[in-house]
Amino acid sequence: MKGAQGATGVTGEKDRRRRGEQAMVPRAEFASYYGRPVIKPPSWSATDIAGYFFLGGLAGAGSVLAAASQLTGRRRTATALKVSSAAAVSCSAAALIHDLGRPGRFTHMLRVFKPTSPMSMGSWLLSVYGPLSGMAALTAVTGRLPRTGTAATAGAALLGPAVATYTAVLAADTAVPAWHGAHRELPYLFAASATAAAAGMALAAGPPGESAPARCAAALAAAAETAADRAAEHRLGMVAETYREGRAGTLLRTARTLTLAGAAGAVLLGRHRPAAAASGLALLAGSACTRFGVFAAGVASAEDPKYTVVPQREEH
Repeated sequence: MKGAQGATGVTGEKDRRRRGEQAMVPRAEFASYYGRPVIKPPSWSATDIAGYFFLGGLAGAGSVLAAASQLTGRRRTATALKVSSAAAVSCSAAALIHDLGRPGRFTHMLRVFKPTSPMSMGSWLLSVYGPLSGMAALTAVTGRLPRTGTAATAGAALLGPAVATYTAVLAADTAVPAWHGAHRELPYLFAASATAAAAGMALAAGPPGESAPARCAAALAAAAETAADRAAEHRLGMVAETYREGRAGTLLRTARTLTLAGAAGAVLLGRHRPAAAASGLALLAGSACTRFGVFAAGVASAEDPKYTVVPQREEH
């Protein structure tokens, strides 16, 4: 096959470089029969599914931070986060349904409860978490049914981490090299990115006097995201090129800059309203760029046959 021949060419080129020899032929081009990729690239819409990844993370982590804010008496921040989580999960579900094509396809997934299927479990997770986050927001805004609101807040917070990270498991469960190869690190990357988004929302929408937990969360999220990103690239080897080049590379570099700047601003200037709002928006934008960058890296790795062929050949 042409893909296998290309893989042999790259291996031979590496051996020649080790011996100090010059290649006599141009570097092999990777292709499959009829110019098609070795695996089928994701057919998901970038706007819908990458947006679904981001909004789900914001919702899930926001519910956890909302519960913590409520427990510590930061009620205005808790209310803002509850409302944002309810809105985010609603938009996330809408993006998923839009990509599926019609609402019936989502409800059909609820006919089966399959623990081994990330899509099945994710559908059930959204169907339970959505009403809980909505009830938590409604009771916080209206001030009615406080006990029901407390229970809903606790339930949403318990499910929040799974909502924030299950999309990483969903992506890693595919054959896409940039996602599957980082199956261990991707949930941690998504969790850190989601925490940064939730902290950003708390800084942007909550009063500065209640921002201490959000500022701490922003700093921890920035450090964790950097560590997870580096660990993923180390594990991916040559496939990590898709995270550094092209559209994905631009998005992920922008994400790192925004997240680190937002975290620094939150820690140093987060007690002041304008700086807190600007830092929060930077963290939100950085989290969105991370999700869209990871999505773009996955598409790029599926479209180029070398990212499928060469890693498999090097394992044998």
